[in-house]
Amino acid sequence: MSDGEQKLVDTSGDYLYAVKDGQPLPDADWRSCRLVLTSERLVLATNGGKRAIAHGNIRLPADDADPVPDDLSLDGATPLWIGDNLVAVDAGSVDDFESEYCRAALHDEVILVKHPAIVGGVVQEDATWSKARFRFEDDHVTLGLPGNRTATVEIDDVGTVETDDATVRGDRRSVVAVEHTDDEGRSVETHFSGTDRHVRALATLLGKVVAEREGDFELTGTEKEVLMALYSGVSPFEIAGFVGIDVDEVEQIYGKLLDVGAVDKVRERTEVTLNAQGRNLASEAMSEE
Repeated sequence: MSDGEQKLVDTSGDYLYAVKDGQPLPDADWRSCRLVLTSERLVLATNGGKRAIAHGNIRLPADDADPVPDDLSLDGATPLWIGDNLVAVDAGSVDDFESEYCRAALHDEVILVKHPAIVGGVVQEDATWSKARFRFEDDHVTLGLPGNRTATVEIDDVGTVETDDATVRGDRRSVVAVEHTDDEGRSVETHFSGTDRHVRALATLLGKVVAEREGDFELTGTEKEVLMALYSGVSPFEIAGFVGIDVDEVEQIYGKLLDVGAVDKVRERTEVTLNAQGRNLASEAMSEE
């Protein structure tokens, strides 16, 4: 490995060339390999040799640009485009290889960040795009900003992750907007951008954080009203009057929201505060209105 290169995954696995030189290979076979993932490259090693592919030459599939063939069954394998070749990689001993790949591809990469872009729903007009060194660690994202400053995004505090197009330093680029809480407990948005490769990895990696928290449950209309009221800043003690229900029903709803992980208890059943999951649910409820 080169100086500074870090090994992140080293395991046995399998890979399959599903598309080669732009042409699907329906009869391609899986091949066993030693699979090594570093901060700079993906290595597929077999008895016949090894292939090392720099992250800069790999891109995650995008439905609109380079979709995976409809008839391809990956069975949980991760598809990766390398030029006109589509390689499916399966690392059975790794719970989520796609996330591990995204983390490796972004490790210590310099991306563009606007932090914070929005605070409490208010766009920060003086916020500007700056370069930042990105690192995703166990439970947080660390951004190395100019002037030896750092910013941290706690993964448990991430509520929503959305991708859209915006003007970034004079160019039209894809932007990943991540809603989370800051050190003062405020709901803020940090915006990320960079190359298409960076944006796809960011959207996949951070989007999975939200997806993994989603439970199999349904909220009633009244429960959604309570969530939206809390999201809008209504005091937990004023919810009954604001929504038009009695206090006992409010406490029952708080109990359910506690069970589904949408709020954190501040005091025994009388005061709660929305967490990342709750802000995500409230945002979805508002979108349905």
